Amino acid sequence: MSESINLIKLCVGAESVESQIAWQATTRALTTDGLPRHITRMWPKRADELLNGGSLYWVIKGQVQCRQRIVRLDEVIGNDGIRRCGIVFEPEIIRTQSALRRPFQGWRYLRPEDAPPDLPMARSSEDTLPDDLNRALAEIGVL
Repeated sequence: MSESINLIKLCVGAESVESQIAWQATTRALTTDGLPRHITRMWPKRADELLNGGSLYWVIKGQVQCRQRIVRLDEVIGNDGIRRCGIVFEPEIIRTQSALRRPFQGWRYLRPEDAPPDLPMARSSEDTLPDDLNRALAEIGVL
C-alpha cells in the first residue's frame, strides 16, 4: 500500500476556523451525501497517497490553523463542461498548532513530517489568541 501525503491550501475568504466551519455547513459546500467538499481545478496525481489517511491543511489569514481528513475525490463537471476535482472531507475540523505560510496559488503536497501537529483536544475549545499575538508566537516558534 502507498504512503500517506497531505495537501495544504489557502482558505480564501475565511477569517477564522469558525468562519470555515460556518461555510462548510452551507448547502453549497456539501455533497449530496452531506459531507463537506472543496472543488479545485486540478486532479491530484498522488490520489492514492491522499486517500491513505491524508488531510487537507487549511491556511487561514497566513497561518495553518486546522485540517480535515480527506475521504474521497469526486469528479465534478462544471456548467462549462470542464472536469474538476471535488475533495471530500470528514466533517470534523481538527485544529492544529499555528504555522506561518506565505501566500501561494492552488494547493501543494505536504509531507506528514512537515505538517503542524494537532492541538490537544483539551485546547481545541479554548478561545483563539488575537491574530497579531498568534502570528508573533508562530514566528518565534512557540506555537
